[in-house]
Amino acid sequence: GKGGLQVLALQKNLRPPPAHPRTTARTASVRYGRDATARRDGYGCKAASARTRPPAAAKEMADPWSWYTEIPVVSRLYLTASFLTTAACALDLVSPFSLYYDHSLIWNKGQLWRLVTNFFFFGLFSLDFLFHMYFLVRYCRLLEEGEFRGRTLDFVVMLAFGAGCMLAMAPLLSVHFLGSSLAFMMVYVWGRRNDAVRMSFLGLFPFTAPYLPWVLLAFSVLLGNPATTDLVGIAVGHAYYYLEYVYPRVAEIRGFRVTRVLAVPESV
Repeated sequence: GKGGLQVLALQKNLRPPPAHPRTTARTASVRYGRDATARRDGYGCKAASARTRPPAAAKEMADPWSWYTEIPVVSRLYLTASFLTTAACALDLVSPFSLYYDHSLIWNKGQLWRLVTNFFFFGLFSLDFLFHMYFLVRYCRLLEEGEFRGRTLDFVVMLAFGAGCMLAMAPLLSVHFLGSSLAFMMVYVWGRRNDAVRMSFLGLFPFTAPYLPWVLLAFSVLLGNPATTDLVGIAVGHAYYYLEYVYPRVAEIRGFRVTRVLAVPESV
């Protein structure tokens, strides 16, 4: 009746008027302001800053110290010793004649440092020096971060085995500096352990990783270096690969008591 009509009229009068479009937009901006700001900061600002800030790879290249400190400890020590030795020879602080390997001077005159220093000298600063430094750092680091990740002592054992074999072979082959040989050993082991990796040399022809040391050997010979030094590294690398990865399988199949010749004692 009349009372019901009055109630409906009262409810109609109490209902809020329709919101103005500007008011609705302002309310939505207040209600969702945080989300809108977050989206604007999360995408617009980052996209804008990406144009002004260099990418991560460029920052690493622009910051040599960060790149240096990210190198694993053994690879970093070897790189540092090699660079400082070459720099000292370039500045005439040290003579290369006091660094090369000579077993007669070692055993007869007690110059024991020659057992180590011959691995740190890669010649004076030149294209050949940069060539060896690049492959030394790259594949030494790849081995330490990959195959020997969490097994630093095993990596040191590999280097010690290689150095010992090279020192034994050097007098027979008249090789006086063995740094290149040690670098080629690491390239050989990495290539055999990553046989499915496809590579290309200067973008000219493709090959798989096990052929990498032979490609580098050919390039090194083209630069005028003797092949003997690098062949020593390949031979010792093959010996290590056989003893560490092939012989344990053979020993297990034939029931040999010793399955790993180069195993690090568990107590160490």
